[in-house]
Amino acid sequence: MGRKNFNAFIKRQKAEKKRKKKQEKQLRKEDKKYEETSGDLQDMIAYVDEFGNILEEPPEEQESTAEAKEDSDQEKK
Repeated sequence: MGRKNFNAFIKRQKAEKKRKKKQEKQLRKEDKKYEETSGDLQDMIAYVDEFGNILEEPPEEQESTAEAKEDSDQEKK
């Protein structure tokens, strides 16, 4: 007879645990929903410089090698 009550006790424990886990998940979901985020595209963009370093700001513009060669050729003439 004791075995039958034991199974019911375990079922109640599992149901309680499942209900508690579901409630915690719902709370986390609500917290995430109301969490303030900028959502601005500029905040999400990262730049990579010529050495492979990740930067938040765009790297300084440098002349390309083709333009530099043309300039040097014109100076020689």
